[in-house]
Amino acid sequence: MLVYDVTQARSFENINKWLRNIDDHASDDVVKMLIGNKCDMDDKRCITRARGEALAREHGIPFLETSAKNNINIEKAFFEMTRLILKKTPDKTDEKTSGVNPGLTQGNKQSNCMNCM
Repeated sequence: MLVYDVTQARSFENINKWLRNIDDHASDDVVKMLIGNKCDMDDKRCITRARGEALAREHGIPFLETSAKNNINIEKAFFEMTRLILKKTPDKTDEKTSGVNPGLTQGNKQSNCMNCM
């Protein structure tokens, strides 16, 4: 997850550098997502949603705006990343799975989140 602050142009300007670093040093199949955080602060916004979407489209990666403070799209971002990672993971038999299941919490208890996706 490449996260920038929608109220700080400098953090947005760093995204291209971070993407180059990922391309240079990570495996080819790494999952990337662009996140514009602090979407609740429209009065201080420097980076429009359209600019974030355009950058994500340019690099062929998903985009979301979030607010950690107001819990906007936080779970959605993590569930989407998990979905994309699992989509790239080769199919395995049930007894060989990695144990990653976004619908379950520790102790294999069902999450009480019903509208997370």
